[in-house]
Amino acid sequence: MGSGSSVNVQYKYSLQKSENAFKAAVLIQQWYRRHVARLEMRRRCTWRIFQSIEYSCEQDQIKLHNFFSYLMDQFTPSSSKERDFISRMFISGESYKEAELEKYCDYETIEVPDSYTGPHLSFPLLPDHATALLEAFQQKQQLHARYVLNLLHETRKHLKQLPNISHVSTCYSEEITVCGDLHGQLDDLFLIFYKNGLPSPSKSYVFNGDFVDRGKQSLEILVILFTFLLIYPKEVHLNRGNHEDHMVNLRYGFTKEVMQKYKVHGKKILRMFQNVFCWLPLATLIDQKVLIIHGGISDTTDLDMLEKIQRNRFVSVLRLKKRKESSGKPQIQAINGESESGTDAAPRLSLQPQSAQAPSTANRLEFSRWLRQTVQEQIDTCRRLVDISESEPEELTYSSMVSLKDADEPCWTRQEEWKQVLDILWSDPMPQEGCRENKVRGGGCYFGPDVTEKFLEKYSLQFLIRSHECKQEGYEFCHSRKVLTIFSASNYYEIGSNRGAYVKLGPDLIPHFVQYQANKTAHLLTMTQRISRVEESAFRALREKLFAHTSALISAFKSYDRDNTGKIALSNWATAVESVLRLGLPWRMLRPQLVRSAEDGMLEYKSWLDDLAMEQRSQEHIQSSLLEVIYRNRSNLETIFRIIDRDHSGLISFEEFQQTWKLFSSHMNIELTDDGINDLVRSIDFNKDGNIDFNEFLEAFRLVRQGPS
Repeated sequence: MGSGSSVNVQYKYSLQKSENAFKAAVLIQQWYRRHVARLEMRRRCTWRIFQSIEYSCEQDQIKLHNFFSYLMDQFTPSSSKERDFISRMFISGESYKEAELEKYCDYETIEVPDSYTGPHLSFPLLPDHATALLEAFQQKQQLHARYVLNLLHETRKHLKQLPNISHVSTCYSEEITVCGDLHGQLDDLFLIFYKNGLPSPSKSYVFNGDFVDRGKQSLEILVILFTFLLIYPKEVHLNRGNHEDHMVNLRYGFTKEVMQKYKVHGKKILRMFQNVFCWLPLATLIDQKVLIIHGGISDTTDLDMLEKIQRNRFVSVLRLKKRKESSGKPQIQAINGESESGTDAAPRLSLQPQSAQAPSTANRLEFSRWLRQTVQEQIDTCRRLVDISESEPEELTYSSMVSLKDADEPCWTRQEEWKQVLDILWSDPMPQEGCRENKVRGGGCYFGPDVTEKFLEKYSLQFLIRSHECKQEGYEFCHSRKVLTIFSASNYYEIGSNRGAYVKLGPDLIPHFVQYQANKTAHLLTMTQRISRVEESAFRALREKLFAHTSALISAFKSYDRDNTGKIALSNWATAVESVLRLGLPWRMLRPQLVRSAEDGMLEYKSWLDDLAMEQRSQEHIQSSLLEVIYRNRSNLETIFRIIDRDHSGLISFEEFQQTWKLFSSHMNIELTDDGINDLVRSIDFNKDGNIDFNEFLEAFRLVRQGPS
């Protein structure tokens, strides 16, 4: 009996112990699942912040270009000097004839000094040249300008012989590797070659655009890709992306990168890159079954049209509004500023009924106040006019219009051709049915699964490969696995934000993915550390965005603060912030990271905005309202400066500054004398060298914006 009861006690004890262990395991599992769910929620919120800010900047770039184009349409040059300035400022050099371009970029006259220790190129190129370039760039060496220009010259000759849609077959190689956006991140390209092997007769590659901008080594990436293209023309294929566009390069870094690396010959190199970009093929077709395009499609995408258009016409595909002429037809501007029809330009549109007389420039405070008010009012008016008519037809940039030589072609209108190119470079897929304008990016469209299905059926395709969007895992399927997005720039937003990936296709056309992280630090971080680091960076960028719109936020908050208490309900805070920033973010979910909790459910919005200002205020002790304006407009101002700085020297002359202000004042119908402009330009030329650099250009903006203390 004793032994039997002892066994029962031990059994009950073991059972209780097992039950407790099971309960503990369930609790741990529940805790872990909640923890992972919270991390995933944080990751998704962070991702939306980064993407919303990125697309908002792209939209700003297109709006800025539309704004300048609107001004351009209404400006009537009063002299040949003004006409030449406008031509230089808004009409790029794609109208260069063949002989003129070769003469302009004559690399043979550039000598390579004996002291040069970097790689040397001789044509035709050999695999050893590519190997030497890879080793040199790994050691941070720079290729001499003569070789860069020579390479671009040969690349351009080769690209001109290629069709708009490259046709590739898996019969000639075991598999084809497709890479997405690289965006100037050379380490990612090195890692791809390390993992997958260098291009060779048995190793084919398709690089799907967006080689440049954002990263710091865009030029090196292009040099490597162009070198392999010339060595293995049947195995290396390059598609054009939306960043292979000189107007986009002005804002996102490639123009600046080239001019910093090649201060003497940078202008020639940029001109050649600009011309090479417009000759890049638009798409690649594998085995007649898989179409590779950079952005996407629309419900009007026509491969027959894409195959036959003259792609080099579209040097920049940033959109412009159609100009209103009495004849109802757009007037095409020639390089000298005169219309093709030979008629005089239409009278400019006056936005004000009467001209505003400028006060005397002797009183700096009064002059600054007047200039600030008139410029801001008219710029706001122009912006509204540019954005109002969504049904208004759009047309090409001036640069593309100038390059048009065969205007009588009976096939398709230039508007139709341009839209074909715009859609495949800028569009994104969406889960909903249909096709609609992509207002988030400002260009292209959103296309649904039904559009994909009809397109694939029409052209007997299996699926589409596109890039254009950063994905956390480096790739993503959508539309029932009929659309594959591949993105090859790892750590795109921040270290640990995303993996890069490439995809390999064999004769069976089944995709095989390889993912990677090019940054060693990312491998050492735990999942929690990685998300926390990326989250911190995202909220920092979001706070900058909020601070840059302080004035508009105050106005929005006051609409809910009827009694002028300085407080706003937290429930209204999210609505007000979205009405100003229009980023489409879940503000109620993000609120704990941005706003300190209030016991009464109310937020003292002025003190909250003051806290944002303290975070952003620089050591120069710039007035908060002025700093806000500079934060909000710095990218636009830098782009404007680079548009005016046509030789990319980093300086604009007094004359260019004066003509720019004339463009604005003429459109605004304001009497601004040459003496008034000269007073302003002399006051900001701090080093008295007769030129204005970007910091001095910012100072002019500050003087105009700054009111009385």
